[in-house]
Amino acid sequence: MVGAGPAGIYAADILDKSDADVQIDLFERMPAPFGLIRYGVAPDHPRIKGIVTALEKVLSKPNIRLLGNIDYGTDIKLDELREFYDAVIFSTGASADRALDIPGIDLDGSYGAADFVSWYDGHPDVPRSWPLTASSVAVLGVGNVALDVARVLAKTADELLPTDIPDNVYQGLRTSPVTDVHVFGRRGPAQAKFTPLELRELDHSPNVEIIVYPEDIEFDEGSIAALRASKQIDMVVKTLQEWAIREPGTRQRRLHLHFFHSPTEVLGTDGRVSGLRTERTELTGDGNVRGTGEFHDWDVQAVYRAVGYLSSHLPELPFDHAAGVVPNQAGRVLDLDENQLPGVYVTGWIKRGPVGLIGHTKGDAAETIASLLADADTLSAPKFASPDAILDFLATRGIPYTTWDGWGRLDAHEKALGSAAGRERVKVVERDEMTRISRG
Repeated sequence: MVGAGPAGIYAADILDKSDADVQIDLFERMPAPFGLIRYGVAPDHPRIKGIVTALEKVLSKPNIRLLGNIDYGTDIKLDELREFYDAVIFSTGASADRALDIPGIDLDGSYGAADFVSWYDGHPDVPRSWPLTASSVAVLGVGNVALDVARVLAKTADELLPTDIPDNVYQGLRTSPVTDVHVFGRRGPAQAKFTPLELRELDHSPNVEIIVYPEDIEFDEGSIAALRASKQIDMVVKTLQEWAIREPGTRQRRLHLHFFHSPTEVLGTDGRVSGLRTERTELTGDGNVRGTGEFHDWDVQAVYRAVGYLSSHLPELPFDHAAGVVPNQAGRVLDLDENQLPGVYVTGWIKRGPVGLIGHTKGDAAETIASLLADADTLSAPKFASPDAILDFLATRGIPYTTWDGWGRLDAHEKALGSAAGRERVKVVERDEMTRISRG
């Protein structure tokens, strides 16, 4: 298994619970496991991070082994993995930003949400500083990631201090001059992609005023049908309607939710972001929208695009660059001629794209494991079947890999750092330090 985030761990659990006699190794590029939960979930979401408890139970099983700090494609290749395993499942997720093709998107001060998330989540492979110099910021997109980015930008650093944010993130946010964060959606409230819980959490901050504009509360037949078909959409819309009619408060920062505004251009001065131009849209009857020809210029000094994640091309595997996935059929990887690549499988976002919540990867994993088990009699036996053979190979390569026991040491260290500061945990950021602590 390549990738020890939720998708890989769920797949390992399902395979372990099958009737097959298996030994499962999870290869992870980071020195620590849990992927998206550690490096993609906002630090002020402890309930989502609580999923780690269930994942830890899986990784502690005797037939499942964690091998961290190993970069597929650099430290080990597919043909080398095939020498040690009957099958290889890729569960590498999606960590890049989907592009937004509008003029000015490459100006200084225009950022991808994934990069910002990696910074505030303490990802070891990104810079330790972030240019938080804007007083007014635009966030493009109305999914959960967009709300995470907007909320972290709008909150005060002291509000986030009880979480596991590293000190460099706290110091960066503490000096941020932001007063207004504007979130823009191309369609209406009934088409927003965030969940009711994520939306309501915006209003929990004592320092951030949530502003929804009455003129943005519009519905057509398609919108009404969506409301009737989904309890979640109905809850989101009701919350937005309540916020649109209430009197504005006096909190020191403001988070504005705008609907029916399609970004058309990032405006710049001397190579830097100085504004955002949007076109007002209108519903067409089926829940879709069209432009009205009415444009608005917004005074912002930074733009964050949160229009979706994109998986990266994995060495030695075919890749659909448009969809951002590995071509597959029920998890079986297909080559360029649409023939099955024997013994190679995918699950999670690299399989179906970055859609759905974390829990949705369980069904995905079940389908892939069902395909693997159905193919079991046709799989080629590995050249080196001993569980220790791969460890000898990694040692020969001089790769300082980490283990499940090592995660226990790093976990205890981070909790000790947190305890000393009156917090639950303080995340270690530097890769070398994570590896040193993990390896004891």
